[in-house]
Amino acid sequence: MAKSQKKVAILVEESYQILEVWYPLLRLREAGIDVKVIGTGTKDVYPSKEGYPVKVDAAIDQVKPTDFDGVIIPGGWAPDFLRRHEAIVNFVKRLYTDGRVVASICHGGWVLVSAGILKGRTATCFFAIKDDLIAAGAKYVDRDVVVDGNLITSRKPEDLPKFVVEIIKQLK
Repeated sequence: MAKSQKKVAILVEESYQILEVWYPLLRLREAGIDVKVIGTGTKDVYPSKEGYPVKVDAAIDQVKPTDFDGVIIPGGWAPDFLRRHEAIVNFVKRLYTDGRVVASICHGGWVLVSAGILKGRTATCFFAIKDDLIAAGAKYVDRDVVVDGNLITSRKPEDLPKFVVEIIKQLK
């Protein structure tokens, strides 16, 4: 398969949801998309909630938003750590304002809240954080995947097949 010029960042921190990192990472690579795992810079390898490690390709301070066509924010508890890093929040905000793909699943919505990009947008997330999205100005809907312009959101690991299909569709 010919290598695509498209490049996507998957943001990680410790306690990430294992399927929400590895499923899109492998599916996007199968689709010919260049995927880079980007961490906050606190470690070179981050454990999932179950302990399964992922090695980063770079820390957030080593990359520029303009080098990427999209970003994926997986869930688990990692988003609570990710949003504490201004560079992560600014990276997501810049991709969003540039009209590039911003995809979030599960608790990843916390990073969208911190980036201040949900006002007036329709989105979904894991039900436990829906009040956070609503307070940030989003119209919350309980659907497996929601596409609102360049924003793609999903609720949980079971939604991954439709979530990743929409990401690939937007990138192609």
